[in-house]
Amino acid sequence: MAKRLQGKVAVITAAGQGIGRAIAEAFVAEGATVYATDLDVSKLEGIAKAKKRKLDVLSDKQVANFAEKVGPIDILVNAAGFVHHGTILDCDDKAWEFSFDLNVKSMHRMTKAFLPGMLAKGHGAIVNIASGASSVRGIPNRYVYGATKAAVVGLTKAVAADFIKKGIRANAICPGTIQSPSLDERIADLAKSQKISEQAARQAFIDRQPMGRLGTAEEVAALAVYLASDESSYSTGQLYLVDGGFAL
Repeated sequence: MAKRLQGKVAVITAAGQGIGRAIAEAFVAEGATVYATDLDVSKLEGIAKAKKRKLDVLSDKQVANFAEKVGPIDILVNAAGFVHHGTILDCDDKAWEFSFDLNVKSMHRMTKAFLPGMLAKGHGAIVNIASGASSVRGIPNRYVYGATKAAVVGLTKAVAADFIKKGIRANAICPGTIQSPSLDERIADLAKSQKISEQAARQAFIDRQPMGRLGTAEEVAALAVYLASDESSYSTGQLYLVDGGFAL
């Protein structure tokens, strides 16, 4: 590795598995001091050299206390999220509120808590995990999920616009279908609900990817490294698709 993040301090949410974990591992490999956080701290085991911390991103108090303990950072990666399956007719108030709390308000909490320290340092990179199912395009049975990820796009652009002259950059990654434990759970749920085999359910996810395969968390992490590094110093307020042609 080229140690592209040497000397930088990063905080990553939902680092226990999937995209968040791949980003944490990539950041460590690139020389960053990494605070890997998750609600289930046991999932953080095995991320070598990372500072492992339990964090509930739904709690204003926990986020504020965590930010105070960590102090100023250089990089914030907001990767926590939940995929609700269904149309508007399947989305009750509880599902709506939980989806927005975890997918959007958690990013608001984390950014608001760590942004002052970035401003004091005169620089900072924020990387938010959005989705191809967002303002990019509509996806069947992703009603509230798409709405939340569209909100993430708006949040990212707003932060970028507000602080562009103060050394802060904010960008969003929009993955397509990525192999992860979360996807495995959704495949199992789809197979059960449609009374088909898990193999058939998995193939349905693969078939919607124009490249004919699922993406990997490591491919998303490679882009996150670029957006967190000084190599992307002229990029802010942008959406970066890692989607195998999903949005074409």
